[in-house]
Amino acid sequence: MDAGLSWSEIKEGQGIPDLRMTVSKLRMMMYAAATWNPYRLHWDSEYCKDNGFPEANIAGPMFGAYLTEMLTRWAGLSHVKSLEYRNRGMGFPGDTLICRGKVRRKYEEGRERLADCQVWVENQTGSILAEGSAVVGSI
Repeated sequence: MDAGLSWSEIKEGQGIPDLRMTVSKLRMMMYAAATWNPYRLHWDSEYCKDNGFPEANIAGPMFGAYLTEMLTRWAGLSHVKSLEYRNRGMGFPGDTLICRGKVRRKYEEGRERLADCQVWVENQTGSILAEGSAVVGSI
């Protein structure tokens, strides 16, 4: 593992340092543009209100992007082997997203050193917006 993290430092049950991000409408619009996602639900407040939502919705893949950022800050970009997550709730402009995780299992497989992690995104009220698992490792 890089980013100053060594295999001996990883412990089962250990928390992964949180990543906090307050999501602005501008950030949501930039993400929609960068990912070629023109769906108005993710940037057009009036459209959303006309369709029964309180505000534009944070695109679900943004949760995965922030989970990936949390993991790469902790373990290093080259060590994130997989990430799976499910969206559980909606986020809106102005929400503070808190990405969290913990090491569930540390093991060796062949020449690889791996850690299975539980990961999730919650908002400022503690509501879970996305949850899943990741594998980080190094040879």
